[in-house]
Amino acid sequence: MPKSVSVIIPTYNYGRFIAEAIQSVLQQTHRPDEIVVVDDGSTDDTAQVVAGFGDAVKYVRQDNGGVCAARNKGVAESTGEIIAFMDADDTMEPESIAKQVALFSDEHVGLVHCGLRLFDDESGETIELQLEGGEDGVADNLLLWEGASIAGPGAILVTREAFDSVDGFDTGMKVGEDWDFCYRVARKFKVRFVPEPLVNYRSHATAAHRNVAEMERGMSRFYEKAFSTNDESVLKLKSRAYGNFHKVMAGSYFHAADYKNFALHAVRSVFMRPGNLGHFLKFPVRRFLAPKK
Repeated sequence: MPKSVSVIIPTYNYGRFIAEAIQSVLQQTHRPDEIVVVDDGSTDDTAQVVAGFGDAVKYVRQDNGGVCAARNKGVAESTGEIIAFMDADDTMEPESIAKQVALFSDEHVGLVHCGLRLFDDESGETIELQLEGGEDGVADNLLLWEGASIAGPGAILVTREAFDSVDGFDTGMKVGEDWDFCYRVARKFKVRFVPEPLVNYRSHATAAHRNVAEMERGMSRFYEKAFSTNDESVLKLKSRAYGNFHKVMAGSYFHAADYKNFALHAVRSVFMRPGNLGHFLKFPVRRFLAPKK
């Protein structure tokens, strides 16, 4: 039986991008039943740009509360049985919705995601194609930072049932909120993946994931919640998960030239997973052999 689809687009001062995002949704071979744009307190021309699409788009404005609050608001204002999320600076390929909706034929599937193309904001050139994604078992991959994962909110569709069952996005997180949301859904529902770059993800200087300290805060919150459980199958992964988390954070701080936090996380990583020591012994060499800027 066909399912209704709502596309939620949160935006904050992305008037320069949002018309392209909306147009890509309107050009879908499987047209959504509604497009809901949630303006998170923009001060640019976002409202005027969206108004240009007339009744094709439902415009909702709220005081600035962050992307999680905006996504949750969009879902509350929508009616679709399947929810698609897209950031205002990204675009969808024409068959994105059609190819993902088809996989909800299994009533136990709660989330479907796809591959993506990462492109440079200035040149438009492709930086990377991400064509691997996890299915059943991806919850453990997300917890461990290992194996095939889920690209992000612009690449996922979820059922309203799945969204409601996990109470939506965590408004206490600014970075890692998509990781947290997908993990909680994947713990309860089947996950399916379309190995095609059906979403175009823009890389630019204002991207939230570039803030390493905020990434650490968000992902620390994710782990605190994930391990607040009595599920032994999850708890047995705790040391391995934290070892890998600190490994990733150490690398992120290293590339940000914050060597104090690099060392702190490296020590924590090795404490949780002694096998990571060899990985960190290579870092001084990488530093000194790096090209001079």
